[in-house]
Amino acid sequence: METETVELLTFFKALADANRLKIVGLLAQQPSTVEQLSAILNLGPSTVSHHLARLAEAGLVSAEASSYYSIYRLNTDQIEARARRLLSRESLPALAENADVKAFDRKVLSDYLLEDGRLKTIPSQQKKLQVILRRISDDFEPGRLYSEKQVNAILSRFHEDTASLRRELISAHLLARESNGATYWKPATDSEGHPAGQ
Repeated sequence: METETVELLTFFKALADANRLKIVGLLAQQPSTVEQLSAILNLGPSTVSHHLARLAEAGLVSAEASSYYSIYRLNTDQIEARARRLLSRESLPALAENADVKAFDRKVLSDYLLEDGRLKTIPSQQKKLQVILRRISDDFEPGRLYSEKQVNAILSRFHEDTASLRRELISAHLLARESNGATYWKPATDSEGHPAGQ
């Protein structure tokens, strides 16, 4: 995965310059020499050569000798193939494989929970609220049926506003109930504690 990360960085760094993007745009229209690109962009030949070298390093352009000149062309097929591979739905999550994805959750829990586990306050921000709701849902057993009284007893360990917590848990699909409100249960969740299929 480290190789792909380096390749992706090289790919984006090569395009992270306005003049290099212009060069890519020009080469997408037709192959060109350094002199042609230099005149069109009003840049010195050495500057254009530098930009072309960066693009070539990333595999975006290639040069072909012709008489006294090198003709540069855009590697369109390679760009498309590389973009598909590096930016695929399967590849992108792996870029964060060494990141501590639970750090935010731990910070929110630390900020909002007292030592006895009760909430200081119910978060108003949705992202933080979701963290708290997932923590609260841990106190419900999957497959077990609860009455509203039992649900309130569990929620009261966290905050006196059990109605708001109950409503938010249902809205987040972390708690389900029958239409008459008589029975509650915890729906299936994935390995991260999120509602299955969400």
